[in-house]
Amino acid sequence: MFAATILTMFPEAFPGSLGVSLIGTAWREAGLWSLETLDIRGFSKDKRGFLDDTPAGGGAGQVMRADVIASALDGVEGNGRPLLYMSARGRPLTQARAKVWADGPGVIVLCGRFEGVDQRVLDARGFEEVSVGDAVLAGGEAAAMVLIEACVRLAPGVLGNAASTVEESFEDGLLEHPQYTRPRSFEGHDIPEVLLSGNHAEIGKWRAAQREKTTRERRPDLWSAHLANQQAKGGPKGQPK
Repeated sequence: MFAATILTMFPEAFPGSLGVSLIGTAWREAGLWSLETLDIRGFSKDKRGFLDDTPAGGGAGQVMRADVIASALDGVEGNGRPLLYMSARGRPLTQARAKVWADGPGVIVLCGRFEGVDQRVLDARGFEEVSVGDAVLAGGEAAAMVLIEACVRLAPGVLGNAASTVEESFEDGLLEHPQYTRPRSFEGHDIPEVLLSGNHAEIGKWRAAQREKTTRERRPDLWSAHLANQQAKGGPKGQPK
């Protein structure tokens, strides 16, 4: 079972969005995954509960202390789970990485605050820094929820229908095709006729073309990687029109 442990200054932020819909049901009722929060402030030796100090070398803000983080981490059963630190300078969260973590025993996630965490505890304990986007947040809690949701939704039984994840964005390096449902016409915009034709072969072709078009227009980085992968497999060279 996937087990998530969150080290945070604000345990009250959880479960947040992780407690609703199918993912919340899979946690609260079905027990398909588990969520634990640990209040870092409880491991401060300062009588006021402070766990930060001024940056070495000067500068604005405060830095979370290595010894306090280490003490909190020592109280967690690792069970082979990776240590992840949510950080704007980390490697990007991807669907491929989420799959690797989802197939494992779970994750231990550290949520930073202030100017960040003393680098020494990150290095000494082997934390991997993970980013959810090229933007800076006030803390790691929201980012941690994104990471955990990306993993948990891949766990067997959580979404109910395993086919829901087959043609999603990033599954084969491309973004997902557009989706439609009733009514047939909405404010002058109709559902594409091919989707109403019942011809599954043509529907498949249309969706594949839409995935390529959307990826090419919105994520040229993914499109370039897709073309390179196709060429490596001996596929068509060059960019489709």
